[in-house]
Amino acid sequence: MDETGKLFIGGSRNPDDSLNKAEYLDLKFGNRHGLITGATGTGKTVTLQILAEGFSKAGVPVFAADIKGDLSGVAAKGEPKDFLLKRAEQIGLADYEFEQFPVIFWDLFGEKGHRVRTTIAEMGPLLLSRLMDASEPQEGVINIAFKIADKAGLPLLDLKDFASLLNYMAENSGELSSQFGLISKTSVASIQRGLLVLEQQGAEHFFGEPALKISDIMRTANNGYGQISVLAADKLMMNPRLYATFLLWLLSELFEELPEVGDPDKPKLVFFFDEAHLLFNDAPKVLTERVEQVVRLIRSKGVGVYFVTQNPLDVPETVLAQLGNRVQHALRAYTPREQKAVRTAADTFRPNPAFDCAEAITNLGTGEALVSTLEGKGAPSMVERTLIRPPSGRIGALTDQERQAVIDKSPVLGLYDEDVDRESAFEILAARAKQAADAAAAKKAQDELQTAPPAGSGETGGWTLPGFGTGGDDGGSDRGRAQPRRTGYQRETVVEAAMKSVARTVATQVGRALVRGILGSLKR
Repeated sequence: MDETGKLFIGGSRNPDDSLNKAEYLDLKFGNRHGLITGATGTGKTVTLQILAEGFSKAGVPVFAADIKGDLSGVAAKGEPKDFLLKRAEQIGLADYEFEQFPVIFWDLFGEKGHRVRTTIAEMGPLLLSRLMDASEPQEGVINIAFKIADKAGLPLLDLKDFASLLNYMAENSGELSSQFGLISKTSVASIQRGLLVLEQQGAEHFFGEPALKISDIMRTANNGYGQISVLAADKLMMNPRLYATFLLWLLSELFEELPEVGDPDKPKLVFFFDEAHLLFNDAPKVLTERVEQVVRLIRSKGVGVYFVTQNPLDVPETVLAQLGNRVQHALRAYTPREQKAVRTAADTFRPNPAFDCAEAITNLGTGEALVSTLEGKGAPSMVERTLIRPPSGRIGALTDQERQAVIDKSPVLGLYDEDVDRESAFEILAARAKQAADAAAAKKAQDELQTAPPAGSGETGGWTLPGFGTGGDDGGSDRGRAQPRRTGYQRETVVEAAMKSVARTVATQVGRALVRGILGSLKR
């Protein structure tokens, strides 16, 4: 019943319950984004599954979070149960077959899938501030920390790197404040406490290397099906802010890395953002604006973003207006807010004179939805009351043994399962501190012996870390080695040296700046 270039969603019904027509999602509009809404238990997860299966079958890679574990069943062949066969018969799905789909399991904690990591540098100051729920002064200090890291050639890979940099900033707050603006020790201490909280919540598993390569969630299988990347999110949901920040980071990385493709015949990737309300809850205005911008522009990269949530009011209107493909499951209307949500959902559809949309939303059965997709030249189709098609994969979770069998045959097996701890800010700052202390001790000994200072102890070009000598050589042979620190209080000389070095190091600093996504580069 599938048509070429179209994804079958289900069959709409006439008022007399006779079959009206089949409902499709045109693949060429798959990157125009979408919305799946409905109350708990109305069938949103099954709708997500059948869309993921359809895109995969069309050769489109999919990334989706698995909140309850049920989506993992897409990796196993479905079973011919009576209610599935009945639904297929109701909607005229004559060629209904069961099959399994190629799946890669991911897990930030490495328990139910391959490890997913990024670095502190790639996360960027805005998203890191959001993750830590930082105040405005704390966010300012975090931005300064990233600037110092860039200038001094200090790779920020994991939490210990960032903690080490904060310690350095606190110890040299006076000198650094004169160059970058006020660095309050109180704010630094608050951020350090926030890092401890993040560590206790398991965020240390997320930061480090090897970092996730976007290409590994955009794979196709040998049979031409798009790989379905399933993120185990049951444990991750215990920290909703980390969950939302991770998915937003991934979305921003896709935007940053993928080339412009215009309007392809089918999407390059489809991204399902389950529990989407967590992205916008208490989000600062600047973050919401950037989400709106990314959603609007990422379409030209061939990426379709589908928000899954209970209530359409969970999504800001500016984002909601960009979601052209819609599947609305049943909503309850007991409270004033619920009644408003029903009216909002009804008003976003192109009306169908055959029924009252608002009334239908409250009377939909499980596995039934109001569906409107883009058609023709991109205009929304008339809303239809639709029975959602049954999935071809299993409904329900895999067993632990079945999941492990899929992981053992994964195309990314061994790429992300072991930590890599290369030299970064923690090691560099520790080495510089030790060498500076050794140099100071040697100088003191020389002074006591009234000997001349060692030759070659003068300053060299490059940005100078207060107390550590020249820094910022990100790839040279002197990386990680400190220059001898001069004795006495040299505040004026350090400032002058830093100011003079800026002109000398502009060219090298451009190439040395750490790459971040569009969201990570804000307010820097």
